[in-house]
Amino acid sequence: MNIKSLLLGSAAALIAVSGARAADAVVVAEPEPAEYVKICDVYGAGYFYIPGTETCLRIGGYVRYDAGFGDIGTFDGARATDVQSGKDQGTWKKNARFTLKTWTGQETELGTLKTYTETRFNFGNTRNSGRASYNNYTSTYNAGAANSGISLNFAWIQLGGLRVGKDESAFDTFIGYAGNVIQDTIVPYGGFDTNVVQYYFDAGNGFSAVVSLEEGYGNVGTIDSYVPHVVGGVKWTQGWGALTGVVAYDSNYEEVAGKVRLDVNVSNELSLFVMGGYGTDDNLNDNANNAVPAFGRGMYKIWGGNWAVWGGGTYKFNEKTSFNAQVSYDDWKNLGIAANIAYDVVPGFTVTAEVDYQRVGQGSIDNDSIWAHAEKKSNLGGIIRFQRSF
Repeated sequence: MNIKSLLLGSAAALIAVSGARAADAVVVAEPEPAEYVKICDVYGAGYFYIPGTETCLRIGGYVRYDAGFGDIGTFDGARATDVQSGKDQGTWKKNARFTLKTWTGQETELGTLKTYTETRFNFGNTRNSGRASYNNYTSTYNAGAANSGISLNFAWIQLGGLRVGKDESAFDTFIGYAGNVIQDTIVPYGGFDTNVVQYYFDAGNGFSAVVSLEEGYGNVGTIDSYVPHVVGGVKWTQGWGALTGVVAYDSNYEEVAGKVRLDVNVSNELSLFVMGGYGTDDNLNDNANNAVPAFGRGMYKIWGGNWAVWGGGTYKFNEKTSFNAQVSYDDWKNLGIAANIAYDVVPGFTVTAEVDYQRVGQGSIDNDSIWAHAEKKSNLGGIIRFQRSF
């Protein structure tokens, strides 16, 4: 009887305790529905909606490693030079880069609102690598590597056809760059970095146009008053290719430059282009002190002399391998030849091997030209590039 009473008492106590705990139990709120990232396919692959907004965002970029050799190694400012003499150290010119890009898009009652940014982080041989002098004591050390700069290359806003912000000049972006080679400016074809206020017009039938007000950059290109540089261009694009023309007015020196370009899609494998440029230089002659504008170059006409021509193309051997070439020549007899093989190891990872040749014309050796650092008449070199794009 004692054991039975004990068991009955214990059961009653447990029931009482359980009832008390049930009365005091914390009620857990139902979880709120999660707002997952949604794919946005309006502007192409890679976009997604920013949660809680109607804005589509894409994040991308690339990681790149360049190794240059020989006489032509001035890619993206990566040079191994002697501080005292300015001469090339005769070693590899190396540069590692991480580039971060962002795109946004949103439809509004005034048209598509877009932005684009591109920031580059570089590490490689700098112009301060090599030999240095401190208090009349000269020390020599190997051409080392260092962080060689962070640059904001693009940061613009576009609503409909109106674009404002940091861009590259429409003198280059609208007509197109000079081929798919790495060293495409052995004979330069125009100034790049600038702030812009520009308007694009697209008729939808292959005809497009642009008008761009630009600030320029550097000692030669930046405007020195409230009058901007002006660029205008027209383009006709069809299945066979395109015909494009641009004209630029340099407000600093009151000079005019223009380029005309023909692109032809010969076949699915072969595409060719030829581009010619002409510019006035009445106010662009170098003075006795070698002050800027150096050797007849302004913001837009930075080739030697009045005229220049560029031509080349791309041939795709297969879906992974392509051959790219460019030949350039100007009025001062500067000659540039560049050719490479680009191979897609896997999607998003490309290895490019390029060989470059430069023959320097008149007035471009051992000077402070804004584009040439050649030390002899003929220069030969090359670059191997590894790039992972995402």
